[in-house]
Amino acid sequence: MTAIPTFTGDAHPYSGGDPYADYRTADFPFTRYVDLADRQLGAGVIAANDEFFAQRENLLVPGPAEFDPEHFGHKGKIMDGWETRRRRGVSAGHPWPAADDHDWALVRLGAAGVVRGIVVDTAHFRGNYPQAVSVEGASVAGSPPPAELLGDDVKWTTLVPRTPVGGHAANGFTVSVEQRFTHLRVNQHPDGGIARLRVYGEVVPDPEWLTVLGTFDVAALEHGGLVEDASDLFYSPATNTIQPGRSRKMDDGWETRRRRDQGNDWIRYRLVTQSQIRAVEIDTAYLKGNSAGWASVSVRDGEDGEWREVLPRTRLQPDTDHRFVLASPAVGTHARVDIFPDGGISRLRLFGTPTEAGAAALTARHRELS
Repeated sequence: MTAIPTFTGDAHPYSGGDPYADYRTADFPFTRYVDLADRQLGAGVIAANDEFFAQRENLLVPGPAEFDPEHFGHKGKIMDGWETRRRRGVSAGHPWPAADDHDWALVRLGAAGVVRGIVVDTAHFRGNYPQAVSVEGASVAGSPPPAELLGDDVKWTTLVPRTPVGGHAANGFTVSVEQRFTHLRVNQHPDGGIARLRVYGEVVPDPEWLTVLGTFDVAALEHGGLVEDASDLFYSPATNTIQPGRSRKMDDGWETRRRRDQGNDWIRYRLVTQSQIRAVEIDTAYLKGNSAGWASVSVRDGEDGEWREVLPRTRLQPDTDHRFVLASPAVGTHARVDIFPDGGISRLRLFGTPTEAGAAALTARHRELS
């Protein structure tokens, strides 16, 4: 495995022009996983001990941080991130922060799961980033308030030990703790600013909740479904098709480049577990002159199973939600949507229930990781 690049020290002062021109970043292998801290999944920064210069909620804003060199407020430079005031020592004789002084923010993950990697992005924090960061995880049922999470009876597990970071850089950390987490505590030592936080991992749903739901979308990201592969990711990620809610604009779906051959585009999904699929929903919301012309859906059972078409090639309309009831339930662990010849869809929903074996597998995994 390629070592994760690390960045330390100040970035150069901003000299004008493109503020990202000297930004330090790398390709992190764990970014193929779901961002468990995605606001679309319901994540939130629920508390912080200090947010004097910039509010904690900025940590989870989608997209890269923005920088306006002329933007100042009554407290000083306004930054697109979470920034705390400068820490001071206890006296004139010792004006420096103590070795263990730090600021913290509590993050509720949008979907509980196993964390595979974390990116602490200090974009535009060139001389005001933390000297080091650390991240801890906890697994707490329900929707606990901050005071409860900070109580002595909550066990916090170190995911990223205290590690030096660099300014104006994407600082990536591989995580190897095989445990299901619901909340994170992000610490910056001793103070400073972080622009964005991304938490990549595998969703581990609560089987008891899914059982109560009965029939649900067995491909949904929030339930543990994921995209394994796609033929084309030119305009937008295929993962958009299994995000919660309806698409709100054109790039909130999946769109491919224009084909100039006789082929077709497709996405392959892994379902939350082995399931019986009873209904299919294909939405082309906001895709008007570029929606797919036709689509079909196939299912297979197991990694080596044969693909079986459950929805034959069907004409799609632009900017329309299409719903199909299957003639008989289709059992499978994977699904594939083929679009013809190219274009896009905004959402795919596969409504069904876990099989007896699928439900047992979900319960066993949840127990093992909890």
